[in-house]
Amino acid sequence: MISTNEYFEGNVKSLGYTSAKGKSTVGVMEAGEYEFGTSTHETMIVIEGEMTVKLPGVSNWKTYKDGEAYEINANEKFQVKVSEQTAYLCQYK
Repeated sequence: MISTNEYFEGNVKSLGYTSAKGKSTVGVMEAGEYEFGTSTHETMIVIEGEMTVKLPGVSNWKTYKDGEAYEINANEKFQVKVSEQTAYLCQYK
């Protein structure tokens, strides 16, 4: 079954699904700044656009573009800046 998720007053929307690889969401973020929290390990893959990210325990921001990925451990918070609509795939472990 496909689930729908909406965050930050509709500025981040995703569809959740389960495949042979496990649970994932595919979504789009509007331009803005966001703070997310994790409950499981996440691998975030940028499909189109770019995300500037500040990962837990890191003082510098890093930009990820089309096809690039980053990982966040369970029970962490991370910050994301998006300057234009950006599509992503998030895989959960």
